[in-house]
Amino acid sequence: MALVVQKYGGTSVGDTDRIRAVADHVARTRRDGDDVVVVVSAMGRTTDELLRLAAEVSSAHPPRELDMLVTVGERITTALLCMALADRGVVASSFTGSQAGIITDTDHTRAKILDVRPGRLTDALKDGQVPVVAGFQGVSTARDVTTLGRGGSDMTAVALAAALGAWACEIYTDVTGVFSADPRLVPTARRLLKVSFDEMLEISASGGRVLMLRSVEYAKTHGVPLHVRSSFTWEPGTWITEEEPPMEQAIVSAVTDDTSEAKVTVHGVPDEPGIAASLFAALAARSINLDMIVQNTAAEGRADISFTVAREDLAATMAACEEVGPAVGASGVTSDDGIGRVSLVGAGMKSHPGVTARMFRTLADADINIEMISTSSIRISCVIRAERVEDAVRRLHDAFELGVTP
Repeated sequence: MALVVQKYGGTSVGDTDRIRAVADHVARTRRDGDDVVVVVSAMGRTTDELLRLAAEVSSAHPPRELDMLVTVGERITTALLCMALADRGVVASSFTGSQAGIITDTDHTRAKILDVRPGRLTDALKDGQVPVVAGFQGVSTARDVTTLGRGGSDMTAVALAAALGAWACEIYTDVTGVFSADPRLVPTARRLLKVSFDEMLEISASGGRVLMLRSVEYAKTHGVPLHVRSSFTWEPGTWITEEEPPMEQAIVSAVTDDTSEAKVTVHGVPDEPGIAASLFAALAARSINLDMIVQNTAAEGRADISFTVAREDLAATMAACEEVGPAVGASGVTSDDGIGRVSLVGAGMKSHPGVTARMFRTLADADINIEMISTSSIRISCVIRAERVEDAVRRLHDAFELGVTP
């Protein structure tokens, strides 16, 4: 008998019919001889509705109270699923994040997991029960309810799988796996049967919306195999493991896109040691994550530093830069929220030259201007105008023949 952790996203438990379908699948898994721990998100758009209510009552949203509010959605789902399982003769118990032993830091709305103490879940499993855990949440070292950020239920599931020694963590969603591009933009996008952790990290970081980046990092660190599947078809999906891709795998695995970021440029900073460190320390102190960073060649002893941040962090980023700018000798700060990013990801890029040239030529032929460039050994990212992102994705997908089965 093996232990599997199954995570169901908001669309998978979007209404009572979907919850009953999930209960059927959990019951089948039990009948097949496996122990199951279930992690659930809030139903459908419940979290959005709670945030709408918060906006109606106040323009001030203290992070602690916001966390207390939005964690309600997941708790509703856990209780309903346990009731549906009871109808199927499966004994189940619901657990909040804190009851499941998810210990976090005190950074409300984007807390990080510090420890997992799953003793109550282990006891429930020994008693023959199915633990159903509210995803996306935990309890801080200050004993307050916290949330793990957007996509945090993935993080809950992976962390529990690691702590419990599960053989795999299944992520159920509304797509049948990880694709070579967003199927909504590219109808010919191909489902990938297997992806390495490194590739999935780059896909998640560059705009792939299937898995939360931190959950992939955690899975890689703790060796937890991930299986992304559809809760609408139940067919096998994409496995994400430590295994290297086969020799015959395509050079490029996927094209990803992201229009959720903004660009900030700090102008005229002195070209001296320590300036960038002071600037980015001020942003780190506000828990602002930076993505692409470019510094141009200095002229007359001064340079411009550009970087991208999540659009939701733009106001805080501008405030921080305008505060620290004069101290580091900057001449000004500007922002641009009309950017997008398109990326190529593939482990095969390590040993195949020419990928960059073909990418740039494809964009140039489409008259798409590149504003920033960032690379790793298995990824190339370009910042372009947001309105050209969809066209860029389709053209690159065709140029690298990703819709053709290798």
